[in-house]
Amino acid sequence: MNAVEIEQAVSELAEQPFNAAEFPYAFLLAFGNKDTTIKRLRDGASNKSDIGGVLQTSNIHLKTCAPGDIAATLTALRDSPATTRAKAKFILATDGTDLEAEDIITGETIACRYTDFPNHFGFFLPLAGISTVKQIRESAFDIRATSRLNRLYVELIKGNPDWGSADKRQDMNHFMARLIFCFFAEDTDICVSDNLFTATIDQMTNRDGSNTHEVIGEIFRAMNTAIPKRAEARLPRWADAFPYVNGGLFSGSTEVPRFSKIAQRYLSHIGSLDWTQINPDIFGSMIQAVADEEERSVLGMHYTSVPNILKVLNPLFLDDLRAELEAAGDNARKLANLRARMAKIRVFDPACGSGNFLVIAYKEMRALEYEINKRRGEPLRRSDIPLTNYRGIELRDFSAEIARLALIIAEYQCDVTYRGQKEALAEFLPLDAQNWITCGNALRLDWLSICPPTGTGVKFQADDLFMSPLDQAQIDFANEGGETYICGNPPYRGSKWQSPEQKEDMVVAWAKHSKLAKTTDFVAGWIAKYLDYVQAVPNAVAAFVTTNSICQGQQASEIWPVAFKRGTEIRFAHVPFKWSNLASHNAGVTVIIVGLAQSSTGPKLLYDGETVRECVGIGPYLVPNQLAAIVKSNEPLGQQAKMLFGNMPRDGGHLFLSSEEAFELRKDTSIAHMVRHFVGSEELINGKQRYCLWIEADEVEIAQRNAFIADRLNKVAANRLESPAQSTKEFSNKPYRFVQIAGRSEQNAIVVPRVSSENRDFLPVDYLTSDFIIGDRNFALYDAPLWNMALIASRLHWVWIGTVCVRMRTDFSYSNTLGWNTFPVPKLTEKNRADLTAAAEGILLAREAHFPATIADLYDPEKMPEGLRAAHDHNDEVLERIYIGRRFRNDTERLEKLFEMYTRMTTKVAV
Repeated sequence: MNAVEIEQAVSELAEQPFNAAEFPYAFLLAFGNKDTTIKRLRDGASNKSDIGGVLQTSNIHLKTCAPGDIAATLTALRDSPATTRAKAKFILATDGTDLEAEDIITGETIACRYTDFPNHFGFFLPLAGISTVKQIRESAFDIRATSRLNRLYVELIKGNPDWGSADKRQDMNHFMARLIFCFFAEDTDICVSDNLFTATIDQMTNRDGSNTHEVIGEIFRAMNTAIPKRAEARLPRWADAFPYVNGGLFSGSTEVPRFSKIAQRYLSHIGSLDWTQINPDIFGSMIQAVADEEERSVLGMHYTSVPNILKVLNPLFLDDLRAELEAAGDNARKLANLRARMAKIRVFDPACGSGNFLVIAYKEMRALEYEINKRRGEPLRRSDIPLTNYRGIELRDFSAEIARLALIIAEYQCDVTYRGQKEALAEFLPLDAQNWITCGNALRLDWLSICPPTGTGVKFQADDLFMSPLDQAQIDFANEGGETYICGNPPYRGSKWQSPEQKEDMVVAWAKHSKLAKTTDFVAGWIAKYLDYVQAVPNAVAAFVTTNSICQGQQASEIWPVAFKRGTEIRFAHVPFKWSNLASHNAGVTVIIVGLAQSSTGPKLLYDGETVRECVGIGPYLVPNQLAAIVKSNEPLGQQAKMLFGNMPRDGGHLFLSSEEAFELRKDTSIAHMVRHFVGSEELINGKQRYCLWIEADEVEIAQRNAFIADRLNKVAANRLESPAQSTKEFSNKPYRFVQIAGRSEQNAIVVPRVSSENRDFLPVDYLTSDFIIGDRNFALYDAPLWNMALIASRLHWVWIGTVCVRMRTDFSYSNTLGWNTFPVPKLTEKNRADLTAAAEGILLAREAHFPATIADLYDPEKMPEGLRAAHDHNDEVLERIYIGRRFRNDTERLEKLFEMYTRMTTKVAV
């Protein structure tokens, strides 16, 4: 279950009559526990409570009690030895009137009326395996609102199926945006009197909801009618109480979907929430999922933590502004200059979604401005920061609408916080009709037309702010000489997974470097657009959250030399980290943040968690002071042996044998040698047994005398004939052999998997005799000296591969041409080779001591045998002394040395 589904279940539980005996089980069900889990608790099989409650190991100890006994019950739960033994995270007590709970780990507590405990459901999200951050817990309202809006949306579509069609989807989304505004307005005094919208609907509509659409339509019409024109508009008297909003939000059609009795009930439930708690920087990303069919299945998973957003915005420009504020002290002139500078700053997100980055940027800027005004003795001064300087492009219309609405709400809330409710209300309505969020394709649109470097002297008054055309005229920013900061979290999609339309988008974005359109991730299109934009706006600085793949492998060697050649540098960066969201089990994609700007002489900042390093330059792999791009090579750069792919069968699985089949075939001495052990990456790492047929050309006649083998070869031939690849079809007349054979069957080999986990401290590598056929999920060095294994097994090589090769999510994806052939190896003496050979033998012997443990077993970081770790440590000692005469201090020093050697060795080769 996700957070929104949990909120719905918890809310439904709180609405039901309290049943003391059933509450603990219903509560656990609401947080995603399975029926079988509840049954075991009921039966006592897994209930470890020693005080008559319900105790779920590693989760919660809860108990219902008599009225007034909550405090004593909570104390008993806290003091219970079973609570400690079972490592419970929470304790909870309720009498059906009140409820109290405590997080045992943090000491946080809640105490509320029983009917109000859904307001605190975020407190209990760890029970569902959802790792939360502080902002999520404090934003339970946003999740509750999203949950209820989703229920209303689904119910309305059920009763108005045409509103779910492509033709009406924009109308439906627009209707939902209007509703959100009405709920916010009625709880913040914007609507003149508290609860005006909900109360009017409750009073004026029929119980069965049959006329609800008419009532809401009239309210919308009133909010789009200026006060002087109301008489001629002939509004109902009850609608005349609503304020004039305009700004495009209520312009256009006032058509409303029809409501069922259930839909009207959901509407009333939404209105009962306290909308003063709305958090626009979180709310938008949750609401956008309501109207997106693909995203509704993971509703509530799109929250992006504010700290992560600030990882982008702080080094982009906020840290600089804070430093200038600190330097200004109480100097009135310097403070005024800083305020004037801030008023001209443009923040532009060309993949803005529901506006998270823009809202956070605006709120942070308003906080800084308030500090300036306070120091100058002007705390109630009207803001000089125009909302229209926070620009965005978003492909989906509803997300674009929500982004505008979120910014409008953010501005109002900032005005209330810094200037007071009265001043905020006086200036809030009517809404400004200028349009500053564009709905369109960011890779097709001209960014200069969306966020020009200076004002154009033209203001655009939209007929409908929230449904405006793409070819809008420019807003007069009145900010000559201002700064432009581009930020955002563009969509990720690898080059192989892009749709035809996205491929075309990339062709447009990379128009000046067409080759890159075919090979780079979709997110790289935004880098391409920035490279064009900065030519016209030289002071523009950008920071994007991107997949780490653009700073790995082939893409790193393609994108960044182009960027550097065009005068762009990586001004700052965050090394890979998890971009957290509201997903179960702390799910999140591994990302980097790259800050881009025109080349400069100033220091560059490289962030790694809480640490930051100043450096002269940041290279394509986010390595300090190393700007070289690693280029694929078909031959090893150093003295290491040549690495080839394993053998590729392309046989439909018909050349492979089960253990039983292999055993039976080996009974025939004439064909026994044709049954071979096969080793793919799974077999190498996890020790699985697998067999294959390996038949030489001069053995085919003998092999086909066996009926089983003849049948298998016929199936191989048929399978290859059906292949769409011509190269595979051509081998249908040679069904006895693998299609691609890299090494001879009689060769020994050093083998390394193409993909392996990042969690191991060393790359999995093994030495196999000629009894084994190496599969194409591995690379192999055939008949290579054993000292080559010492290189692959080293920390030096682990660091190199992890940096320059592509990663599959976070796992290592090994490459022979990009990782092994480019690995800088110094000139080795005979003694060096002998020492490395001995070190590799030491590793193999240390493994042998733990036979039959697999590589997966032996290299589990928590369980690695001390003898094996010592063998690897000795291997690293030997190798690193060859490189620099001592052990390296850390991985950064290792990388710096390797890049320095690579640059020197490739330059020498080029000369």
